[in-house]
Amino acid sequence: MSVTSLNPVVLELDASGLSCPLPILKTRKAIGQLQKGEVLRVLATDHGAQKDIESFCKQTGNALLSTNELEGAYEFLIRKN
Repeated sequence: MSVTSLNPVVLELDASGLSCPLPILKTRKAIGQLQKGEVLRVLATDHGAQKDIESFCKQTGNALLSTNELEGAYEFLIRKN
């Protein structure tokens, strides 16, 4: 399944430079702006965001489509369910 064709990114959140708990708090707020099936792209530099985003998705029922490590940052694609 291609995120770009079936579930294009609707909203991007740049949480770079923010420390815990801000990346997850901003992610929660951003996902609330989306409709079911829409995709949020999150960029974060906080190492703890990896575990936090995964836990957030499990707790809320949203789908973590992918996690990528970029140059000094982490990218998460989350589909609102």
